[in-house]
Amino acid sequence: MKKYLNNSRNVRVVAISGSLRNGSYTSASLRVALKGAEMEGAEIEMIDLRQYNLVFFGQVEETNYPPDVLQLREKVRDAQGILLGTPEYHAGLSGVLKNALDLMSFDEFEGKMLGLIGVSGGNMGAINALNSLRTIGRNLHAWVLPQQVSVPEAYKYFTEDGKISNRNYEKRLLEVGQLVTRFAKLLELQKDQEFVKLWEGLPENPGGRKPT
Repeated sequence: MKKYLNNSRNVRVVAISGSLRNGSYTSASLRVALKGAEMEGAEIEMIDLRQYNLVFFGQVEETNYPPDVLQLREKVRDAQGILLGTPEYHAGLSGVLKNALDLMSFDEFEGKMLGLIGVSGGNMGAINALNSLRTIGRNLHAWVLPQQVSVPEAYKYFTEDGKISNRNYEKRLLEVGQLVTRFAKLLELQKDQEFVKLWEGLPENPGGRKPT
């Protein structure tokens, strides 16, 4: 049975980066989104897949999954909001993120709020990867935010120490984290009418518009 939060407790939002690279722009983008979630009162955590000894999906039976797979599942299962970030590789999401998602299922995602962020080194953005993530999220029965952030030519918008330097993208990344938290709170408090009203008032997905 699902446990619902009372008004005095915060929701928990976790972020998973599909990039293992040091100085990753994907991870930097997720940190901004997590800041937005924290601004709305969420407890936040960045899940660094480099710290997990995961197996390839299908490599072993589920009953023989190593402890790190079970720990990853538990962290996501205990969250009410999830942020997924991926670089776009060959017009798709990263293999490391896809494998991590394949190791999870409905128990981790069903009924959860899901926000999506994509990063690309090229000027076309990460729309293909984000579309794939959206399809995966829906198939896992998550509530996928219409808003998503696609950051093209990400090297232009981050400083050497990983800070975002473009206010337009910063605002949009913060908003994704904020919205995931707001909707997660309404779901957990069973405020269905308020959820629907807020959901129907969302603008159309901004896609990969370039900053102004």
